[in-house]
Amino acid sequence: MAKKKLPFLNREISWLYFNERVLQEAADETVPLIERIKFLSIFSSNLEEFYRVRVATLSRLVNLNEKAKALLGFNPKKVLNEIKNIVVKHERKFEALFQATLINELAQNRIFILNDTQLNVARGEFVRNHFRDKILSNLVPIMIDLNDPFPELKDRYLYFFVRLKKKGAKKGEKYALIELPENLPRFLVLPETNGLKFIILAEDIIKYCLDDIFYVFNYNQIEAFSIQLTRDAELDIDKNVSDKFIEELKNSLDKRRKGKPMRLLYDAEMPFEMLSVLVNKMKIEAEGLIPGNRYHRFGDFIAFPNVGSSDLEYAPTIPLKVHGLHRTESIFNKLHSRDYVVNLPYQSYDYIILFLREAAIDPKVTEINITLYRLAENSKVVNALINAAKNGKKVNCLVELKARFDEKANIFWTNRLMEEGVNVNYGLTDYKVHSKICLVKRMEKGKAVYYANLATGNFNEKTARIYCDHSIFTAKKEITQDLLKLFNALNKRTVVKDFKHLIVSPLESRNKMYALINREMRFAKAGKPAYMILKVNSLADEGIVQKLYDASNAGVQIRLIVRGICCLVPGIPGFSENITVISIIDKFLEHARVFIFGNNGKEEMFLSSADLMSRNFEHRVEVGFPVLDESVRQEIRDIIEFQLQDNVKARDITKLNNNKYHKNRLSTKIRAQVQTYNYLKNKHQ
Repeated sequence: MAKKKLPFLNREISWLYFNERVLQEAADETVPLIERIKFLSIFSSNLEEFYRVRVATLSRLVNLNEKAKALLGFNPKKVLNEIKNIVVKHERKFEALFQATLINELAQNRIFILNDTQLNVARGEFVRNHFRDKILSNLVPIMIDLNDPFPELKDRYLYFFVRLKKKGAKKGEKYALIELPENLPRFLVLPETNGLKFIILAEDIIKYCLDDIFYVFNYNQIEAFSIQLTRDAELDIDKNVSDKFIEELKNSLDKRRKGKPMRLLYDAEMPFEMLSVLVNKMKIEAEGLIPGNRYHRFGDFIAFPNVGSSDLEYAPTIPLKVHGLHRTESIFNKLHSRDYVVNLPYQSYDYIILFLREAAIDPKVTEINITLYRLAENSKVVNALINAAKNGKKVNCLVELKARFDEKANIFWTNRLMEEGVNVNYGLTDYKVHSKICLVKRMEKGKAVYYANLATGNFNEKTARIYCDHSIFTAKKEITQDLLKLFNALNKRTVVKDFKHLIVSPLESRNKMYALINREMRFAKAGKPAYMILKVNSLADEGIVQKLYDASNAGVQIRLIVRGICCLVPGIPGFSENITVISIIDKFLEHARVFIFGNNGKEEMFLSSADLMSRNFEHRVEVGFPVLDESVRQEIRDIIEFQLQDNVKARDITKLNNNKYHKNRLSTKIRAQVQTYNYLKNKHQ
């Protein structure tokens, strides 16, 4: 009897359905207007990175032979075509939402985005003076000779493709390119009139003043249409981590600007003959040609100015305190009796900074070990580590230089730390170090005592304001002794196994996760209650998906909270009748990884830096850790329960992939993020 094919949604297609959920937030009328524009920005930035990385990878696989495609499990060309069809539909929704809905709602709030055709004489004069004073000297058009190679377009830069001609003439036209400088402010607020607010974008300022740019030519018709090229951003780096590694990485970053073109986003109003010139000269493949509106690089709209009332944005969330922890009392002393959790962004990230600062100045502290993946621009974390080194502490800092799109920043921090006397290890040869862990050694009565911070998110105080994560302080030996073993290995640039309590990739995570799932299956088969609650950003590992299907068939009740990619398909007879999946997209980014197992009434909980993806099991150093303190475990469990009950921002993930909002039997509306904030406020005030 033939084995039934595993229901497994392609990860790229699943990701596009996730990005559609971001687009849903932009369409949600209960979301404040400026926030809806920001969700459009997030949607656009997400899609840009998707093309730079995932579509780039697929395009490399197109030329595989049939045997290789069979091993791959899908046809890359077919998936690329499906991606384009979905993306074009999403871009149409995006365009309609921005032009037909949000522009009108801005107008209802007396805010108007003007284009180059909508300026009266007074505003036109203001714009032209601004252009001549601030912009013109930064623009150098490139005149195009169609007999020569087309100029190299930079990755993600904005350009105008320009055609100059004389009205009525059929020949003698010229083409040009105008590159918009990267540091050019995107928005200009115009003078207010009668309580009406006006905003114009940089590209409309330039279009209004095209005659100031091309005055040397004797043409009376100038057309300009915006374009943006997205290139392959995957890096080809020699895996030999040596003293030359940083230099190799810098060279690879320079090459990223010249990667293969993946997507040409163009103004759909561009005449066909102009578009044909672009396609022929740039050799853009059909699936990479995406019609859009007049505004590209919409990610810049994350900084769209609110010139209206404050209620057009979410009210600022004031970070809450953690009961029992105080700025003027030693955190180390507190950890002798119990663990503490900081639930971000609801509670203040200052506690993590205070922990590091205390370690930096405490005379009893002799050593600090920490892993850093993504850092804030002006990192208080780094400053605390530098101060520790200056105070004579031994500071061992692993900075992951291969953190995608943060490589340049991490090179900067590596150099800064090394200059200040910190021992910097910039990664392992074959694995990214993605764990979020810190271990402090303190001498007490002649003995070494260890204190740890372990988290689901980065040591980054900027993202901690918008990412939902859990960060735990503990002095429990079960955790600290395993961490000591791990850091000893990392400092020697190697990986080890046989941890007693931690779940560590790449050598042990898969087997330990399988063992935890198998235990629930045994309970279910014995007729005992068996369940799992797993919260992750992405679920894409085929082995885990198969294991969850097996558990479902064994009678284990499985509830999943998956923000992004979910290749598992719930509700399929013979595979996943006992599995439900929801995804929550809201004000804050759900980022925590939480694994809960029923364990026959003795519920166990693990937090982790790892998603359920093959790369997290096989190619990264990840750390999962048990939540051993009962009060901490209960607090996180309550927060997870709010998410499972969410009937405002949760969407059901089903085989239909229609992102319908989750409904349940509760008569009251439960919005998990609001509920969590209020819960923590009442509990910790």
